[in-house]
Amino acid sequence: MEHTEMTVDDLVNLLSGCDGSAPVRQAMNPFFPMAHRLEQVVQCTDQTGQTVVYLAEGRDADTQLGHLPPEVAVRLAWQSPTQPPPRRARRAAGGQ
Repeated sequence: MEHTEMTVDDLVNLLSGCDGSAPVRQAMNPFFPMAHRLEQVVQCTDQTGQTVVYLAEGRDADTQLGHLPPEVAVRLAWQSPTQPPPRRARRAAGGQ
């Protein structure tokens, strides 16, 4: 099965529907979902001669922002929606 990679045009098209003033974050590691602040965009040529664009996090200590919000992990299908635990019926007053 061939894996199709997102292109810069795909990314620009997806971003065009977003709020242009919103910060850009990167969601990392579906098994321990974390949010990271993006700092750089680097274009280079890989070992096969293909042009590749990398989105990189910063080097500062506060680049990793903490756990990814659960709603984002759910929308990425990295975790299942959580449901509150079922509540047991309360007993009526008087020991019934």
